[in-house]
Amino acid sequence: MKVNDLIKKDLFKVINEGSDTDREIGKVFCCDLLSIAMGKAPAACCWVTVMGNINTLAVATLTDAAVLILAENAALDDAALNKAKEQGVTVLSSADPIFDTALKVYESL
Repeated sequence: MKVNDLIKKDLFKVINEGSDTDREIGKVFCCDLLSIAMGKAPAACCWVTVMGNINTLAVATLTDAAVLILAENAALDDAALNKAKEQGVTVLSSADPIFDTALKVYESL
């Protein structure tokens, strides 16, 4: 499934539509520890987290995540939102807990 297909399913709120929504989502990855995500998040993943700061955007870019979903109504701070726009990172939002959010994506793949 491509990022734009996930967006069209209307399961999540779009915070920032990135520059490459034609990317395939390879798998779902859940992690709130940035140091672990930096080493273990697979390229082209859908990363589900509650961390909405600028460092999260840096790790998403570094790991080449296809899309970032903020669970539990977590929000990007202003610096992170600006960085997401600047770097073309697709960021979505979910009111659901991390597991439920990831399960929705997984069932859609």
